[in-house]
Amino acid sequence: MNAEIITIGDEILIGQIVDTNSQWIGEELNKIGVSVYQISSIQDEKQHILNALKEAEGRADIVIITGGLGPTKDDITKKTIAEYFQDEKVVEYPEVIDNIKHLFKKVNHPFNEVQKYQAQLPSKATLLMNYLGTAPGMWFYENNTVFVSLPGVPYEMKGLMTQEVLPRLQSTFELPFILHRTIMTVGTGETIIAERISDWEDSLPSFIRLAYLPSYGSVRLRLSAKGNNKELLAKEMEKQVAGLYDLIPEIIVGDDEETSLEKEVGKLLKQQGKTVATAESLTGGKIASTIVSVPGASGYFMGGFITYTATLKQQLLGVPKETIDQFTVVSKEVAEAMAKGCLEKLQTDYAIAVTGNAGPTTDHNDKNVGLVYIAIASKNGVEVQEFNFGQPREKVINRTVTKSLELLQSIILK
Repeated sequence: MNAEIITIGDEILIGQIVDTNSQWIGEELNKIGVSVYQISSIQDEKQHILNALKEAEGRADIVIITGGLGPTKDDITKKTIAEYFQDEKVVEYPEVIDNIKHLFKKVNHPFNEVQKYQAQLPSKATLLMNYLGTAPGMWFYENNTVFVSLPGVPYEMKGLMTQEVLPRLQSTFELPFILHRTIMTVGTGETIIAERISDWEDSLPSFIRLAYLPSYGSVRLRLSAKGNNKELLAKEMEKQVAGLYDLIPEIIVGDDEETSLEKEVGKLLKQQGKTVATAESLTGGKIASTIVSVPGASGYFMGGFITYTATLKQQLLGVPKETIDQFTVVSKEVAEAMAKGCLEKLQTDYAIAVTGNAGPTTDHNDKNVGLVYIAIASKNGVEVQEFNFGQPREKVINRTVTKSLELLQSIILK
């Protein structure tokens, strides 16, 4: 089975809000064996909606529509869908009116006649009761295609998908199994990885696909298997993942859909009972923020310093003024002094320190934009490495965060 998702709303097209609904719906459909072939965002305009429905019907078994179900004049999805199915008859559902009255009573909001429109659905629609909001969902089965219309409010949409749509799809269709495995790698670009695993990739079975998902300093390798025999899929998936580990073991961080470098570093620190702190300049606290994004980080992250100026590097971390004067703030020597100062001040097992030029200017020094020094201090000394992450600013900052955690991981593993 394949599906198409259509999101309706001018606010999406002008960038006023981000379409998170499609991402979530796609993930949930995939879990039950439905592949999403296309996602479209369209205007709240009748002809656009009619065209989108017709095109989607020609290529998808399931069409999920979100948005445009409110009681105001700019919400035209319900009327337009009724026109598409040539359904002029309207059915009013008393249980929807009762639900709206109940919701309004809880927040001391008066019920008015306009809200009755929410309870009126095209006669061909099956009611999908929305207990979290006033707009019910609608299920149509026309021309061998399922059409589902849902409210655009994310928590309402999720409630209806979970309680109504997904169970109905599973009971209506015989769905295949879809398995995913995601291998997280760091420190090597996708083209180099592709070269190293080329023969392995060429020999993958036809029912397993590989996707490269690059980001700053890391690449996720996602394997997707689809078929009717779950045991066969799982067995073959294990075999192929083992093959990857044989080819590129030194750059693999972990093997999980939710794996991240910060989670793996946190796991190592927990296992060894070690702690870490940070001293940041160009990243402005982003390394610390990334570390504490992992639940339970308080068990190993002791705190950090944001020393964005030379003065604060001296005052908070004890970096000698002479060192800054001689080598500038963007230097191996200053990064080393920052890491040592952080380790001493917070009495941790490890300290990460970074200094560099994120751009667009070089801030009174002669070092190139993109030049970064990362230092990792421990009781065994300080390791400092130099990098040039180029431009733009966002790239430099994000790659510094990733590389800092990668270096910390390698030092812990030593």
